[in-house]
Amino acid sequence: MASQSLKHRPKDERTTTTTNTTTMKNKKAKKLAMAKRGLRSLAIAIAVPFILTALTTYISGTAASTVSKPFWHLPMWAFHLASISTSCLMGLSAWLVWAEGGFHRQPTTLPLFVAQLLLGLFWGPLVFRLGATRMGLAVCITLFATLFACSQSFHRVNPIAGNLVKPCLAWVSFLAMFNYKLI
Repeated sequence: MASQSLKHRPKDERTTTTTNTTTMKNKKAKKLAMAKRGLRSLAIAIAVPFILTALTTYISGTAASTVSKPFWHLPMWAFHLASISTSCLMGLSAWLVWAEGGFHRQPTTLPLFVAQLLLGLFWGPLVFRLGATRMGLAVCITLFATLFACSQSFHRVNPIAGNLVKPCLAWVSFLAMFNYKLI
């Protein structure tokens, strides 16, 4: 008697449930694939500046005999470590801007990023290897202006990316003071 009061589920509900489950699995697979692409692109965005900066620190050398150093001169390993760290921060902030589509929305953002990367790579060998401190100061001031413009441009796209540039600005300010004392 109790079995007569049971309701049977119609066939369409089972089909709908199966379709919903399949759709959910497809969405999860798409999200997983997108996350893997995001992690891969993040690794590239950080690894490229890291490798380039590591190469320039190798080119710069460990000791600069052509440069007379101020008394508050940091050890060379500290210069190299700070340069690599700020370069990786810039890679992270550029990735955040790229993830938001900022390189397409603001066409000046990518050239600013590339310019600051190249200027940052150029400064170390110029000052420490070649001993060209006056030209190094000009590069450092240009780097600061480029980083500031990059920070403003990044901040319009993603405020966190713009804030990640601030430690780089502080480091370049220190480099400018250091470079000025070398002249």
